[in-house]
Order: sequence, then C-alpha cells, then structure tokens
Amino acid sequence: MIPGVDTPETWITPLTPLAFLRRSADVYPDKVAIVHGEQRTTYAQFAEQAQRLARGLRASGVAPGDRVACLLPNVPEMLVAHFGVPLAGAVLVAVNTRLSSEEVRYILDHSGATVLVVDSTLWGTVEPVAGSLETVREIVTLVDPQGPDAGRSVDGTSWDDLLARGEEGDRLPWEVADERSTISINYTSGTTGRPKGVQYHHRGAYLNSFGEIVHSYHDPSSVYLWTLPMFHCNGWCTPWAITAIGGTHVCLREVRGDAIWALIREHRVTHLNGAPTVVTTIMNAPEASTLDYALVVTTAGAPPSPTTILEMEGMGFRIVHVYGLTETYGPYTVCQWQEEWRGLEEHARAKLQARQGVGMLVAEPVRVVEVLPEEYDPATVALVDVPADGQTMGEIVMRGNNVMSGYYRDPEATAKAFAGGWYHSGDLGVMHPDGYVELRDRAKDVVISGGENISTVEVEQAVLSHPAVLEAAVVGVPDERWGERPKAFVVLREGKDAEPDAIIDHVKGAIARYKAPRDVEIVSELPKTSTGKIQKFELRAKEWGDASTRIRG
Repeated sequence: MIPGVDTPETWITPLTPLAFLRRSADVYPDKVAIVHGEQRTTYAQFAEQAQRLARGLRASGVAPGDRVACLLPNVPEMLVAHFGVPLAGAVLVAVNTRLSSEEVRYILDHSGATVLVVDSTLWGTVEPVAGSLETVREIVTLVDPQGPDAGRSVDGTSWDDLLARGEEGDRLPWEVADERSTISINYTSGTTGRPKGVQYHHRGAYLNSFGEIVHSYHDPSSVYLWTLPMFHCNGWCTPWAITAIGGTHVCLREVRGDAIWALIREHRVTHLNGAPTVVTTIMNAPEASTLDYALVVTTAGAPPSPTTILEMEGMGFRIVHVYGLTETYGPYTVCQWQEEWRGLEEHARAKLQARQGVGMLVAEPVRVVEVLPEEYDPATVALVDVPADGQTMGEIVMRGNNVMSGYYRDPEATAKAFAGGWYHSGDLGVMHPDGYVELRDRAKDVVISGGENISTVEVEQAVLSHPAVLEAAVVGVPDERWGERPKAFVVLREGKDAEPDAIIDHVKGAIARYKAPRDVEIVSELPKTSTGKIQKFELRAKEWGDASTRIRG
C-alpha cells in the first residue's frame, strides 16, 4: 500500500446509474437498445447521444447542479436525457406531459430550471407562459421523426442544434464525485396543494434499478414496452434498469390498447409496467388475446383486485405486484412469491398476491406504525408499531437508500414527512403475521361511518369481483345518520349489464354488509391521472359540494 495514494477510500467507486450505459455500450455495442417506430438505436449510439447531449448542455452554459427540465412523451430522447443530463453534472426534472400551462410554469420556476426541452406537440402548453418563466434561459424543441409533427420546422433551438453543440470535445466520465448528489427532481401530483419536488440521489437510483431488475425478472433478453410514463418517478427507475441489464426499450408515445397489442406482437414484448387501470386497458382491448408465452406485468399505483390478477394470468401474463410512492423512487415493496401459494385455491392465492408485501431486495423492511395526531412536533415523535395481526391499521413508513433525500426547497415539509426518522407515506395498512404489509387505504380515503373505519380498497375489490364490472372507485359521501357512507362509481364491461342493486347485493355477499355501498352509480369513465390512478378527490368533491367540508377529527 502506498500511503496517501492506495488507501481504502480510493477502492470505493461512488454509485451512479451513469455506469450502466457505459457498461452496456462496452458489452453490447451493436445490440439494439431502443426501438421507436422504424427507428433503431444501438447501445453504442445510445451512449454517444448521451455524451453529445451532456457536452451540448455544458456548451449551452449549464453548470453542475443546474436543473434541466424535459416535457417529453416516452420517446428515445427522454431515455437519452436520463443519462445525458446527469452526465453533464446537471439535475433532470421530468415534467408531467398532461399538466396545464400554469402547472408547468410553477414546476419550472420552483425547480429553477435553466433549460427546457419540449416535444413539438406540447408547445401549446409552454407557449402561454414561455415569456414569463423566471429562470429558463433557453427552450429546446424536439420534433419526433416518428411522431405526428414529423418534418416540422422549429423556430429557435432544436434538439439537433443542442446535440450539434456537443459534437466535438473529450468524452465525459461516466461517474460522479458524490453518490448522494441529486440526479433528478420529480414533482408530486399536488392534488391537495402545490406540487412538491422530490429529490432522488445517484445512489438511490442505482440501487432501486437493481431492485427492478431482480423483482421484475429482467435479463439481457428483456424487451420492455414503455406503457409507464418516464416522467413518473423516472419511470420507476426503469430507464436505468433496462439499460443496466442490456435489455431493449420499446418506446410508446401514447398508451392505447391497439398500439400496445401491435407492439407486443411485433416485438414479442416480455415486460411492461403500469397502474391497474393500464392493465385493464390492455386486458379489455378488442385486440387482446391469450399469449403463448409469459409477459411480466409489474403493477402499482393502486392495489390490483384478485379478480384482475386471475384474469391477467388466464391470458398469459405474469403479475408482479409492487408498492411505493414518488418519494420512494417508485416501488419500495414487492409481494414476494412464496412457493407454497402454488397449491392454494386460485382465489385464495390471488388474495395473497394482492397484498403489498415486503421490502424489496435493496430496501429496508417496511413498518406499520400507529397513526400520528394531526398536530405533532416532528422532532419529538416516537413511532410505535401496530401488532402484526393482519387487523390493526396503522400508517406505512419507510426509510433508507430508496427514500428521497427530501423535498426541494421545502425543509418544513421534509421534516414533517420524516417524523421519527422514517418517511410517512400517508397510506394506511395492516401488518400480517408473516411480515407482509397490506394496504387498506390512503388516510384521506378511509370512510368513517358511524365510528367504523371502512377501507375503500376492500369495498372496491368486492365490487370488482362482480362479472359485469370493469372498473370501480369507492368514496365516502354525506349521510345524516352515520356522518358518511361508502358510494361506488362503476364502469361496466363492454356488452355487459348490471343493475346497481344487483351489484350491491353481490358486495354484501362478499364482505360485511355494513361495508357495502348504499348507492352504486354507473358511469362511462372514471377521472384518472396521467399515470392511470383514479382521482377520488374529484368524485368526493362532486358528492360533498366542496371537499373542504369533509373534516376529520
């Protein structure tokens, strides 16, 4: 050992997802990394584009730590940005493509983004606020050659212009000095206030990528279809994960059943991710058919019903159920398969598979603790675990490498979120004796009827077990006697019919009668977020007149 040179500290390489693209470009240079329409990009080309983007950003004045925002659908350039932006030393801010102009403006201003890359089809969202952005110095427009604007000319800086600035120059190292430095900021949906900027670091993104590889059964033969938006939790870290294992990304600009099935058949897709509503879209598309191979569907965002799990399995899909939040890099727990489940009756097995499970391989064990009072001092909180009896509800909390480093420019919200040293999810659940956690509801969604807590998730799963029901959402509505009671909003399967009373009777036969909705409203569709989550707050607001009137003690 040479003193001061060859020391233990020099043996440790800071963890970063950047290393994934370097390795795959070295190991699989000629392998197709990205498919987009007729376009094919090899791993060597993928890496070179990331290098050019990074050098182009630096030539544009982007300094280490600057934020670079991307308002892009699931196109190859969004994958390149996941590597090129941090390679430049900058922080990626992936913006929800379905936000309003004012919502986009808030995120750009709050994050302090200096450069914005926008897809030409989304320019209408940016244009109304382009002249009033506080920190954005340059707007770069991407025209997707496989998209609806193919061939369109661009006023100002184009994506090709940005890459041309990085044509010359030394290759940048695929490394970082500090693995705890921020790689990206993801903004929450902001349904109860202004969106908060969730900060991910290189170490967490690196480790969570391995969790995705292991638990979703990826290998170099993986062909991954981008049904999950890359702007959502950085696509659950899957841009980095698929690249790490040397799989193939199949891009998809718009989630439609016909397009999904066409790509599944053309490329023999092996994996895709999405919320249960996306799974329902796939399963019920006219083009749907039973597969002759196993396609792994990793689902999260809401607990999948046992009915949905069995139907998907019957079509050849293998379901991996995970749970997490934006604040946990996407998935944090997985319903880990147990071999003894194989011999169970199928409905009993599907019910076990619908649980949220245990911490992923790279995560700490999840806890369920007693719910804190509405007012508390984060500095003095002591967390108390609820009994692991599968009955006692508490709040799900998490900590460790795969939990955010904090909310950007919001120390008060960060301190409150980490009261007692663990991140508070706001989700209510139970801990089973086998250590598997089961989500029962969001704290704000639980229906308190006559002093009884009713899990809307439990009621929804009972409603979804009716053969005519395609989708369901249950919320609490006003009741003069009980304070509130559950009501179900239901979308029926195409060609199926069912009277509300028949659905209610079916639910009463599946769960305790007092939990059953008194009313069922048949609707043509349910309000959803851009990632397929049902927006219950919209349904509640309609029933209560003003959501603020629904006060909990």
